[in-house]
Amino acid sequence: MTKELFLEIGTEEIPAAFLPKAMADLESLVRKEFESARLAFGEVRTLATPRRLALLVRGVDERQPDAELTALGPACKVAFDVDGKPTKAAEGFARGQGVDVADLVVASTEKGDYISVTKRIVGRPTVEILVDILPRVIGAIPFRKSMRWADLDVRFARPMHWIVALFDGVVVPFSFGPIKSGSASRGHRFMANTVFPVRDFAHYLEECERHFVIPDPEKRKEIIRREVEQAARAIGGRVLPDESLLDQVAFLVEYPSVVCGTFETDFLQVPKEVLITSMREHQRYFSLVDENGQLLPHFITVNNTLAEDPAVVTRGNERVLRARLSDARFFFEEDKKIPLEERVASLKGVVYQAKLGTSYEKMERFRTIAEKLSSHAAPDLTDKVSRAAYLCKADLVTAMVGEFPELQGVMGREYALLAGEDSDVAQAIHEHYLPTQAGGTLPATDIGAIVSIADKIDTICGCFGVGLIPTGTADPYALRRSAIGIIAIILDRGYELLLTELIHDSLELLQKKLNREFSAVRADVLEFFRGRYVNMMAGRYPSDVVDAVVAVSFDNLNDTTARIVALAEFKERPDFEPLAVAFKRVCNIVKQGIDIPVDAALFQVDAEQALFNAFEVVATSAGTMITSKNYLAALTEIAGLRGAVDTFFEQVMVMAEDEKVKNNRLALLTGIARLFGAIADFARISA
Repeated sequence: MTKELFLEIGTEEIPAAFLPKAMADLESLVRKEFESARLAFGEVRTLATPRRLALLVRGVDERQPDAELTALGPACKVAFDVDGKPTKAAEGFARGQGVDVADLVVASTEKGDYISVTKRIVGRPTVEILVDILPRVIGAIPFRKSMRWADLDVRFARPMHWIVALFDGVVVPFSFGPIKSGSASRGHRFMANTVFPVRDFAHYLEECERHFVIPDPEKRKEIIRREVEQAARAIGGRVLPDESLLDQVAFLVEYPSVVCGTFETDFLQVPKEVLITSMREHQRYFSLVDENGQLLPHFITVNNTLAEDPAVVTRGNERVLRARLSDARFFFEEDKKIPLEERVASLKGVVYQAKLGTSYEKMERFRTIAEKLSSHAAPDLTDKVSRAAYLCKADLVTAMVGEFPELQGVMGREYALLAGEDSDVAQAIHEHYLPTQAGGTLPATDIGAIVSIADKIDTICGCFGVGLIPTGTADPYALRRSAIGIIAIILDRGYELLLTELIHDSLELLQKKLNREFSAVRADVLEFFRGRYVNMMAGRYPSDVVDAVVAVSFDNLNDTTARIVALAEFKERPDFEPLAVAFKRVCNIVKQGIDIPVDAALFQVDAEQALFNAFEVVATSAGTMITSKNYLAALTEIAGLRGAVDTFFEQVMVMAEDEKVKNNRLALLTGIARLFGAIADFARISA
């Protein structure tokens, strides 16, 4: 009969950012402990509020199953002497296992014969195992920062006040520091700060809500979403979508209560992004817009208590926000006094990276790259590209970006427009930071896209050039994100540029900064891009297809993607498997290939001539298709060789004794291999 395990850890307020990961880690740790202890279990669920982490495990067996465990000892040649008597090694092994030497048996393994012992382990009651598991799990939850309180030798995100631990409704007795487990939880700190008993999970949920606690973060999130939308409709607006803020707020409260407030319309003269950022980052307020997307002088905040007098709460929030917006307006007005162009020189005093120089030096480098890219991709826009690159980092020295770093680019755009810069240039200043995350919004214009690529490739090549290469999860300069951004932009805009040239041009401009060998850096950066590209494509297409295509080349990303798309579609055809087998056989035989012309006079079997004739026809037609990048049609055309290839292998001995005949046959197969090898390496395809 299975039982239910329920655990709740009650604490001081844990930072909202800690909680989602803590929930996932708690579940992972419990699963591993149960599996290690051979305890069967079913559903595992975690919940969290700022003051509690909770765990539910359903379907837990009452008792650990019995097991037979075999332990291997030393090799027989070590365990027994020449007379077959046990040595000290055998005696020591037996003693360590708690058995007599006579109980040892010989086990044959791949490495030889070893002595062993098989012991029957009687399963323990689950509750006894939980007494060991639960405190270990609690102490193992990894937090970004942990605390020790008083003089205790235990750590947790915040000081702990209570633990509920129930197995089938009965307390699992253990201690964590000074806290002993029990069956009593606590209500909301301000609205129901009392202790209440817990019988099981269902009872826990019921009692929590009676005591003004919503333990399930998803339920809190939906309550907040619903009430915020209702409040917005009540004043004729709608909530500006912000899932990230909704997630944060859901972990800031135990019992959400929505309040709507206003701010003076004069603040709307400040760019809306500034107001939205100030409300979001400093106060966790939701912004409201009208039906046209224009910002309204209202906000919605989510409190952790039901206010006795909502008007008092509203006035307090309005007063705090007024001070924040006043600061933002002051920064904006001060920044406007200096035109954006005049700020560029100030970048000479801003260190971008100690080994790579100032932000001004960086700008000069990627401006050169951007101009060259534009001359190929959008020659009519080169002047605007150059201007956007020159101005795009100037807002880093403004007071507004100093206060709100997340507004870099946005403020550059606004200040550029105020200074009378071309609107395309201003938009590109904002867009050159895009995408800000994997899968994020991409630049919508060629100017923004080109400057973005140039800026990002300088960052990647510069960091690789001075040894700042990402390792494991450490990537302080967000090089992976930059590489993914470049790839995404190139694919989105359809630019026919070569990564090798882009990397080479960037490293040329960084020559004086590099402390590593030029060619090594170039190779490392190219491999870095290959890894990012393969990961991106493997999530969309079969991994063997991606591997086969990239093995041929991936310098031109749009061309590489076109070959992947074609091969992925071609692979779905019912006759692909025998075709792949035939072409793999060709690849395996020719390996490196042989570069001599095929001499028809050396043919000895009709199948050789037939394959040669078919190849000449297909090579011409498929070659034209490959040149025009009609890869699916080219693959279809090449597939027509299969019959002739099969017949050739049935009737022809490739490795003939006559060297000339053998090489002639290898030359024919080399031509075929190189024909479809222009699209992919078929040897890497899983047929």
